[in-house]
Amino acid sequence: MPDDSKHEGGVIYHIPGQDYFDIRGLRRHAGAFSLWALGVGAVISGDFSGWNLGFAVGGWGGMFIGTILITVMYLGLTYSIAEMSPALPHTGGAYSFARTAFGPWGGFITGVAENIEYVLTPAVVVFFIGSYLTGIFGTPLGFQPAWWLIGYIVFVGLNVRGVELSFNVTVIVTLIALAILAFFFVSAVPFMDFGKYAMNIGVDPTTGTAVELPDGGGPFLPFGVYGVLASMPFAVWLFLAIEQLPLAAEESVDPRRDMPRGIMLGMFTLIATGFLVLIINPAIPSGAFKLGSSGEPILDGFRAIYGTGWAKILALFAVAGLIASFHAIIFAFGRQIYSLSRAGYFPHFLSVTHGAHKTPNTALIAGSLVGFLVMLAVWFTQGGEQAGSFIGGVLLNMAVFGAMFSYLLQGLTFIQLRRAFPNIERPYRSPFGVPGAVLTVVIALVTIFFQLTDPLYQKGVIGVAIWYALAIAYFAAHGRKTLVYSPEEEFAVKQREGAASIDRDLA
Repeated sequence: MPDDSKHEGGVIYHIPGQDYFDIRGLRRHAGAFSLWALGVGAVISGDFSGWNLGFAVGGWGGMFIGTILITVMYLGLTYSIAEMSPALPHTGGAYSFARTAFGPWGGFITGVAENIEYVLTPAVVVFFIGSYLTGIFGTPLGFQPAWWLIGYIVFVGLNVRGVELSFNVTVIVTLIALAILAFFFVSAVPFMDFGKYAMNIGVDPTTGTAVELPDGGGPFLPFGVYGVLASMPFAVWLFLAIEQLPLAAEESVDPRRDMPRGIMLGMFTLIATGFLVLIINPAIPSGAFKLGSSGEPILDGFRAIYGTGWAKILALFAVAGLIASFHAIIFAFGRQIYSLSRAGYFPHFLSVTHGAHKTPNTALIAGSLVGFLVMLAVWFTQGGEQAGSFIGGVLLNMAVFGAMFSYLLQGLTFIQLRRAFPNIERPYRSPFGVPGAVLTVVIALVTIFFQLTDPLYQKGVIGVAIWYALAIAYFAAHGRKTLVYSPEEEFAVKQREGAASIDRDLA
C-alpha cells in the first residue's frame, strides 16, 4: 500500500497511493432534512425505553431535575459540535476534532470512547426491540437472541445497500416514531393523574429502596440529591447519540451549511419529545413505580389506555422508534470504525467500502459482530433468560460511560480549538461559546464521578476500562506505526504546523 512514510510525534505515517483511497470512497447524499432525521432517529428509542429506569433510583422529581441538567449539558455539546463539524467536515467526527486539538493520542482516546458508545448502544437498543417483540408476539424469553440476530441482519443489510437507502429508511422510521409518540401523548391526556401516578414512589426506611405508594402523593425527591445524581445516566438516554451527526460529514451535500442546522433542529426536537414523555408516560396507570423496572414503558402506557389487544397492535408501530435508533446508530458505528481504520488507528481492511454502493460494509459487519457477540457472551454467562437486567442495565451503563467520557473530551476539544487554533475558518459559531463547553465538561464529570463511585454502575465502568486497555495496547504496539494521511490527519497536521509557525513568528 504505502509508497512513503513519515515519523511525527511518536507515530509513523504512511503516505499511500491514490488506489488506497479509491477503494475507500463514500457517496454524498444527505441534506439538512436527512441529517435532522438521522440525529432524531438515532436518539428516539430513548423515548421508548431505557430513560424510565431512572424512576427506580431518583423518583419522578430526581429524574426531572436530572433531565434538566443533562439537557443543559447536551445543549453545550451540540452547539460546540455544530461549530466544529462544518469547520472540520470529515467523517471522523469527534476523533477528527480531538486529533487536531490534541494530536494522535488525543484523537485515538476520543475515538475509542465513541467506539464503545456506538457499538454498545445498538446492542442495548436491539435488546429493547427484542423485549417489545417478545411482549407483542408472545415468544418465549429464550427466543430473544433470535430477535437480536434478525435485527442485525436486516438493518446492517439495509445500511450496506447504499447511503440513499439508509437515509430514506431513517426518514421513514423516524417520522413513524414521532407520529406514534404524538398519538400516545394525545391518547394519554384524558387518563393523566399526575399526583396519583407520577408521584407514587416512596422509600422503604429499612432498605432505602423504592416502594409503591398506591394513592400517590409521594415526595418530589424521595431519594434526595442522591436521586438526582443517580438518575442522570438514565436521562442521558433521551439524547444519547445526537452527537453522531458529524460522522455523516463526507456524505452530506453541504456540511458547512447543513450540519449545524441538522444538529440543532434535531436537538430541539428531542428536548420537546423527551420532556413530554417524561411528564405524560408516568402520569397514567400504572405510574412511575412500575415504569422504573419496565423494558417497554410506551407499551405499558398503551396497555393502560387501550387494553392488551389494541396495545399490541399499537406497540408494533411503537417498535419503529427503537428501529429508527438501531438503524441510525448502525450507520454511525460503520462510519466511526471506517474513519479510524482509514487513518490507520484500527486495522486498514476495516475501511474498505462496497465497490458498487460505496458504503463501509466491512466496518458495518465488524461492529455488528462485536455488539452481537458481547450480547451472546452476557446471555450465556449470566444465565440466559436472567441476563436481561444485565444487558439492559450494565451494557447501557457502559454505553453511557463511553458517551460521557467522549463528551468530556469533546468539550475540552472545543476549548482547545478556540484557544490554540483561532484561525480555523468557522462557518458557524456556537452562541454558548467556551462557557457552553465548560458546562458540558462539568456535568459530564459529575456524571462520570457518580458512575465511578456507585456500585450499581461499576460493572459497566470496569467493562469500559477493559475495552480501553485492549485498544490502547493495540495502538501502542502496532496502530501508531501504521497511520495514514487520511483527510482528518492531513488537516490536523497542517493546522498544527501552521499554529507552530505562527508561534515561532511571534517569538
